[in-house]
Amino acid sequence: MDLIVCLDDRNGMMFNGRRQSRDRAVIEDILRDCAGRLYIEGYSEPLFAGRGAEYTVTQELASAGAEASCFAERPDGIPDRGAIQRVTVYRWNRLYPADMYFASDLNEDFELVQSSEFEGTSHKKITKEVWERRNGHEK
Repeated sequence: MDLIVCLDDRNGMMFNGRRQSRDRAVIEDILRDCAGRLYIEGYSEPLFAGRGAEYTVTQELASAGAEASCFAERPDGIPDRGAIQRVTVYRWNRLYPADMYFASDLNEDFELVQSSEFEGTSHKKITKEVWERRNGHEK
């Protein structure tokens, strides 16, 4: 399973029950990468609706299956870490108020294999990181 998250510089994900940020360029990038195997929670659907893309809305991302890509905006929506083989992180490169955080230290089980920057619609610089599970680390 591939996990996709958006984080600020302190790994913040949400504040007061709301997503920290949204960016059309990030959503378009996610849709290009996932090509019909994207799973999202109902909370995230307004970000993806009306874009002519194929995705599946589910109440529990963990049920998506091994070949799925799952976009998680809430820490409690993240599937079991052992099931995740790849993590794509979109970093806003700034600090936002946050009360919910991505609690995982990716350096423990994953290796950064790609990092790139692009201009978003709401942020001048967004960093996209792709992390893959290290060999020898069991699911």
